[in-house]
Amino acid sequence: MRGVPNILVLCECWNADGTPNKYNHRYECNKLMQTHAEHEPWFGLEQEYTLFDMEDRPYGWPKNGFPAPQGPYYCGVGAGRVMCRDIVDAHYKACLYAGIKISGTNAEVMPAQWEFQVGPCEGIEMGDHLWMARFLMHRIAEEFGAKISVQPKPIPGDWNGAGLHSNFSSKEMRAEGGMKFIEEAIKKLEGRHKEHIAVYGEGNDQRLTGRHETGSIDQFSYGVANRGTSIRIPRDCAAKGYGYFEDRRPASNADPYSITGIMMETIFGASE
Repeated sequence: MRGVPNILVLCECWNADGTPNKYNHRYECNKLMQTHAEHEPWFGLEQEYTLFDMEDRPYGWPKNGFPAPQGPYYCGVGAGRVMCRDIVDAHYKACLYAGIKISGTNAEVMPAQWEFQVGPCEGIEMGDHLWMARFLMHRIAEEFGAKISVQPKPIPGDWNGAGLHSNFSSKEMRAEGGMKFIEEAIKKLEGRHKEHIAVYGEGNDQRLTGRHETGSIDQFSYGVANRGTSIRIPRDCAAKGYGYFEDRRPASNADPYSITGIMMETIFGASE
């Protein structure tokens, strides 16, 4: 925010007795990443969020009533369809300047809802880069008098919720014939569906309803190029027979260390 030579510092939280704080999910996540480092885990997280004005109304929405139904807003362009692109662009530039591995951004399905993508990142750096990108998002929005919400269902009713879609691959999955390893990983994820949901964000039950491009919170499902499943295998990966998969279950307010940590634990085991 202040230019060279100033830096941003991310700190872990520890207790006075030298133990990691109970909210410090980075500590356990880092141990898992180091244990399974030979698999070269790559992550890419898609952070959805909603911009609110100072009256706690989604930015650009009518003071009384609602905007037109969803449809023209996703990846939209033009006044009346897209709100706050100036904030989004300023955030993107700040992330690039800070060295964060931000890789994309797009307007989302609900008006005043956006997404930015961070990754690919290897191992623990995924959580580190996403936390800093989140900090900068709030910091930039502050300059514009806007609030950032990462609630998974910010507006009740026939509006899309907000997620933190998590893309994952190992070196085995990225190699020729990698689909075998992707399918094995999905089978393991199915067996621990409840354990994953438990750390995939608060209020996620309001979002994972089986509607609005989500799978049901009570059921595990997967498919190729299907947005209504728990796990989506991209169409090009299915065609090639290797690549990565996307876990669509995490909510927008989930802790990235909890997500990446439990994925490592489930796919590769707590210890090998």
